[in-house]
Amino acid sequence: MTPSEKIDSLIAGLTDWRGPTLARLRQLFHDADPEVVEEWKWMGSPVWSHDGIIAVGIALKTSVKLGFLYGANLPDPDNIFNTELEGNQRRGIKYYEGDRINEEPLKVLIRSAITYNQAKKATRK
Repeated sequence: MTPSEKIDSLIAGLTDWRGPTLARLRQLFHDADPEVVEEWKWMGSPVWSHDGIIAVGIALKTSVKLGFLYGANLPDPDNIFNTELEGNQRRGIKYYEGDRINEEPLKVLIRSAITYNQAKKATRK
């Protein structure tokens, strides 16, 4: 199975609110960046990349989490990061049942992560 097919299967297997939430988050990655690449890593986690990892999606028992690999380096003027705030690299967003996804700020954050990845890649050349 391709990574996208594995993500489809994961979402289909989440028969409660987490399935539609993860599906919506996935769509927002594609809306923010039509060139986003879907990967499957770390023993069963969807990963969205563009010139490097943007974020990992994780369906937990009571939440759906997006973990931004370099979130500490990204501007977050709308304060949508709500977990892993004390680290010097990662930041996360946890969604609980009934939470509203702040879609436009999330797409801005996704694009900021891509810009960060591209700048980091350019300095390695």
